[in-house]
Amino acid sequence: MKKVKIKRLSETAVIPTRATGGSAGADLYACIKEAVTIKPGELVKIPTGIAIELEGNELAAFLFARSGLGVKHGICLSNGVGVIDSDYRGEICVGLCNVSNEEYTVVPGERIAQMVIMPVVCAEFAETDILSDTDRGKGGFGSSGKM
Repeated sequence: MKKVKIKRLSETAVIPTRATGGSAGADLYACIKEAVTIKPGELVKIPTGIAIELEGNELAAFLFARSGLGVKHGICLSNGVGVIDSDYRGEICVGLCNVSNEEYTVVPGERIAQMVIMPVVCAEFAETDILSDTDRGKGGFGSSGKM
């Protein structure tokens, strides 16, 4: 099992936790002094009060929306998926957006996102003039069918 070092940047910061033994992601918590209301269409940046250190550059932390916030309240990550590189040591902040028609209020200590630690392939890029042929070829965006 890989270790992730966590540094609290605030005494009110909550260490990420996995809700169940089968949870892929660890919940991240809002480290804010007072509630933040996100109006429809608005973007906000919510601090977590923590910084992390991953074991080597073959890992990265990926931030995903919490399904309940997204499905029930329209609160999503403003950048789709957040990527925390292995060499980043600053505070993890979560960009949230409200895609609903209702205001949503984030309260201190609320679970606002989930963090999944995943392997990363550090690829070497080699320019070429020719790519191999495949059955799909250049077909994109729906080219493999609906069902």
